[in-house]
Amino acid sequence: MVRAAVAGLAALLAGPAAVAAVSSAAGVPSGAGGSPPPAPGTTRAQLSVWSGVYTSEQADRGAPLYEAECGECHGPSLEGGETAPALAGADFRWAWNGLAVGDLFERLRVSMPEGRPRALTRAQKVDVLAYMLRENAFPAGDTELPSRGSRLDAIAFEALQP
Repeated sequence: MVRAAVAGLAALLAGPAAVAAVSSAAGVPSGAGGSPPPAPGTTRAQLSVWSGVYTSEQADRGAPLYEAECGECHGPSLEGGETAPALAGADFRWAWNGLAVGDLFERLRVSMPEGRPRALTRAQKVDVLAYMLRENAFPAGDTELPSRGSRLDAIAFEALQP
């Protein structure tokens, strides 16, 4: 039981591919609703992170939350740390490419901050996510990023601008 928990935590830190491998080994279906994840380069969504899916104000609210709750492990500039992956940059964007923003939000919602996932509300976590999108050079828009997983699942995470 402890070994499975440690493997699961390590997979969370390593990214979506490792989570899928651990889940598969444990017999847990991957993807939303038990369906397989989309093939690389494909998405389940019509909107994308390039569609202006968050507001500048929302990202501004997320910046101090990130600094207070995430920066110690993930670095002040989202560059990653000794035990936590980068949350900005090419490696991060390609790790999430082809998935839904809802997948990334769900990771934040259930496991971050590590050991204290209830330290931030759902609304605060979506503000941190908006900040992460801005720091990855995805454009802001006129509508705030929603805090409901089903609506976030409709937004594709695409590493490259279409």
